Amino acid sequence: MSTDTVTEEPGGPEAPIVRPVVTSLRGKRLPSFVPAVIAVAALVLSLPVLLLTGFSIVPWLVVAWVLFLPIYAAAAWLVEGGEQARDKFWTALIYSAFAIAVVPLLWVSWTVLSTGLPGLLDPGFLNNSMTYATGLTDQDAAAGKGPVLGGIAHALLGSVLITLAATVISVPIGLLTSIYLVEYSQGGLLSRAITFFVDVMTGIPSIVAGLFGAALLLQLVGPQDNLMGFTAAVALSVLMIPVVVRSTVEMLRVVPNELREASYALGVRKWRTIMKVVIPTAISGIASGVTLAIARVIGETAPILVTAGVAVGINANLFKDWMMTLPVFIYRQIFFPTAPSAPGPSFERAWGAALVLIILVMLLNLLARVIAKAFAPKTSGR
Repeated sequence: MSTDTVTEEPGGPEAPIVRPVVTSLRGKRLPSFVPAVIAVAALVLSLPVLLLTGFSIVPWLVVAWVLFLPIYAAAAWLVEGGEQARDKFWTALIYSAFAIAVVPLLWVSWTVLSTGLPGLLDPGFLNNSMTYATGLTDQDAAAGKGPVLGGIAHALLGSVLITLAATVISVPIGLLTSIYLVEYSQGGLLSRAITFFVDVMTGIPSIVAGLFGAALLLQLVGPQDNLMGFTAAVALSVLMIPVVVRSTVEMLRVVPNELREASYALGVRKWRTIMKVVIPTAISGIASGVTLAIARVIGETAPILVTAGVAVGINANLFKDWMMTLPVFIYRQIFFPTAPSAPGPSFERAWGAALVLIILVMLLNLLARVIAKAFAPKTSGR
């Protein structure tokens, strides 16, 4: 839109007269309701697919989506031209990809919430172990003769202790490795080898990490005492270290070199510059990466199953006896119900434990955001 101003001659007796001249640079546009109309038409045209598949929703939506895209692009091409048609086509694809990613997430979240909430509300679910839950009690609970006994207290405690121990092992190693790669290495053979092995460890299967932890402790303490919580922590640290290293390396590289040079110009030693300038500047990203690494390993099942084993009672000692964790508890309750003839109570406990595990992961992700915001460098806006 442009405005032209028309005025009288400077010597004229009258005041200037402003006449706006409006011009439009926009061409024809599809009405805003057209995509909705095309979507409804695509759903109607694909109704035979819904009937032929026995009212299966997914094939119906897929066929409707396949019909919607070319019709929408053709309508845009007829009204707006080829360039706008291509733009609308790719826009529709992007929104479709977003929906494909979000719908399963919402579906899983709703399934776990609706199915796991009854188990979470069972009396004593969070503060009892499986010590007094037997096949007879589960049969009575399935028949409505009593409550569902047993809980996840031992599994919840085991998950927290093992994950905490793995964090204590992984964070110092990952942080020091990252500092060496960014601040001290000169791109030599050692740094290239470390980077290569970190990349390899990032994709290592979790069961291999569990076997490594079990074999390592087998050599150190013997075959009698190697199945314990600390062995599981060692296995999880194998999975955590590469995540911590990669995230920390990226955060340290983001720190401007001008900050380092300013510190060196004042005569500050290199190690003190790293401790007082570099790490505080990158601490928000480092803390966020560590928290996400914890959330990544807290749900591992295979390495825990071959290292910490299975337990029905509470064990708070990482260096003695077997320990239960939430993922292993879910696995055992699903595939090995306490009462095979009445698996309902076991399934209820498994879904409740799954809901608790998802809540823990969600809280860890929220904690990562809070930490990143709290430790972010303070800037003064003008």
